[in-house]
Order: sequence, then structure tokens, then C-alpha cells
Amino acid sequence: MKTFTVAVALIGLVACSGTDTPPDHPPSTVAFDGTDAPLYVEIADSPGERSRGLMGVESMPANEGMAFIFDEPVLSPFWMKDTLIPLSIAFVDQENRVIGVRDMQPCEADPCPTYGVDEPYVLAIESNLGWFDEHGIEVGDGVELRMSTYG
Repeated sequence: MKTFTVAVALIGLVACSGTDTPPDHPPSTVAFDGTDAPLYVEIADSPGERSRGLMGVESMPANEGMAFIFDEPVLSPFWMKDTLIPLSIAFVDQENRVIGVRDMQPCEADPCPTYGVDEPYVLAIESNLGWFDEHGIEVGDGVELRMSTYG
């Protein structure tokens, strides 16, 4: 009976281990056709999260970013208000294809410049400036968002 109790306790510990500690990088990833380099992303899928974006972020690790998810296709441009670091952004359509990549600098004037595309998109992915170019990401490339959670 003691062996059974210890085994159940160990199974419980293993099942619960690590759930209180977040991973070293955001839990979701974006994979692009033609590159093995993952981009680890925070998810912004509510109006408040999308509005806040990466405002106030002073630095970001090399292979990290943010994915802005929209319920319906949109044409809304992005801006860099209160964003402290230069970024690149890839816009993705309903077919999970890149339809545009833009480089964006922190806003230093009022009004801030905007960055967008001429076609509707359902996903926008921000990363450090030049990340998409460095990894050969181009218009037409396929995109897969792999969402995961912890906790």
C-alpha cells in the first residue's frame, strides 16, 4: 500500500511540476516557410492588448516578438506611439501568407507615422528591426502560429 501511495504522490508531483514557473521565452511560436528559426511571441488578441502592444518595452531578445490576432480581416495601420525600440512587422492574410513586411522606427513626432498594407490581414507579427529580412521572410511565405499555454 505504501508503494501505491508513493507512486500516486510522485505522479502528482510530476504532473504539477513547472506549472508555477513561466518558460524562459513566450509560450507561443510563429513558424515561417523557408526558415527553421522560430519566433517566440506574446499574444495580443484583445483590443486593450493590441492597443498597448510593445509600448514601453526597452529591449527584446533576438528571437522574440508579439503576435496581434484579429477576429476579422482588418486594414488598420500600426503606429509606434510610446514604443521605444525599432521594430519590423509582418502582415498575414486569411490564407496564412505574408502580404507585407514593414520596418518601423519609434515615434518622435506628432502625429506618429503609420505602417500598414493595402490588403486585409488577420495577423500582424512584430519583432526586432530586421528580423524578417535576416531570416529571408518574404511576401507570399506561409505562416503558422503555434499557440500554447503554461500554468
